[in-house]
Amino acid sequence: MLVLVVTLLVGGILSCFSERGTTSPAVDAVCAVPIGSQVPGSTIIVIRNFGFEPASVTVARGGTVTWVNCDEPGQPSHTSTADAGAWNSPTLAPGEAFSRTFDQAGDFTYHCEPHPFMTGAVAVQ
Repeated sequence: MLVLVVTLLVGGILSCFSERGTTSPAVDAVCAVPIGSQVPGSTIIVIRNFGFEPASVTVARGGTVTWVNCDEPGQPSHTSTADAGAWNSPTLAPGEAFSRTFDQAGDFTYHCEPHPFMTGAVAVQ
């Protein structure tokens, strides 16, 4: 089974992480989820602490964006729901992911259906 491992490095690479401590000075923590055929090459958006990180991304037309819920088990589930209705992910429990390929150029805003204050944007060039 393939697993996507997203790591937060000191110095600014964005990722998933838990509140656990770590012995490595370069890694704060790891979020790992099984990957499907669409995840390799994806732009990753982390869902954590009631937010999307990064909140805005830019991808080329034909690019794939994958949202990964990196909250701790037992935390609320989230969605990635397009404001204009272009997509609506299933509810993502901690550790689950959703991918979407963007075939048309444009600016796409989205939110979390159960938590509409959580917002983000995908710019497709």
